[in-house]
Amino acid sequence: MQSAVATRRQFLTVGGVALAGALLSRSVVSEIVKLPSAVPSPLVGDASPSPSPLVGEGRGGESAPTPATVTIPVPLIQQSMVLDCESAALQQGLAYYGIDVGQQQLFAQQHADVRLPVMGSNHDVLRWGNPYTNFVGYVNGSDWIPTGYGVYWPVILDLARNYGLPSAAGGEGFPPGEIYAALAAGNPVQVWVQTRFARVPLGTWTAWDGTAVRYSYAEHSLTLTGVSPTQVRVNDVLDASQYWVSKSLFEANFADFNNMAVILR
Repeated sequence: MQSAVATRRQFLTVGGVALAGALLSRSVVSEIVKLPSAVPSPLVGDASPSPSPLVGEGRGGESAPTPATVTIPVPLIQQSMVLDCESAALQQGLAYYGIDVGQQQLFAQQHADVRLPVMGSNHDVLRWGNPYTNFVGYVNGSDWIPTGYGVYWPVILDLARNYGLPSAAGGEGFPPGEIYAALAAGNPVQVWVQTRFARVPLGTWTAWDGTAVRYSYAEHSLTLTGVSPTQVRVNDVLDASQYWVSKSLFEANFADFNNMAVILR
């Protein structure tokens, strides 16, 4: 299986280059554009799926995407540890609101569960920690072996509220239109996708407490900072880069993690 999978640290470049045996398809590469300016170039049309049932909290119905192009001046920050993309993405959003807090401080409050996983015969994870309650694994570990993984929305939402954003909303099941409306209103949105928007196979493990956890060896969190009629803008903490992605590619990745997001407001 290793020849078919590249993890988040192996996706530092795009352009159809094979990385650890994994290939970013031309269709994916064509829908990711490095940002030379604040104005996006047209890529593919909007392909919004039907909204999935709401699971989290603080959300209303689906809102229509804005026809205008809106960008939010969120500072670019690079993750400082191998697997702390969630902390770095939150740090970007907090910094936009003038809240200065470091990644180490944010990560320390995620109370990492460093127990190693129980693995299956096909290199699939059978049992591990619960990213809905704690960071899973070693933050400077490997997400391929794996010795480290990440953390999901409830932990990030609690941190956002505790550090000065009491109106932040998070959960799963966000309709894409609601994400676009939040961006149009000037609110950055932290989302969970696959690194560089690649399509890596997904699996499910059972946490120690019995929770079913959907996972990918290329799980990655980043901050959305703009929207146009056909694209969303990304502040990617992997290498502190900023680029535009087609809505169709974003929505496919967004669905991989059950439309998981934290709206920072």
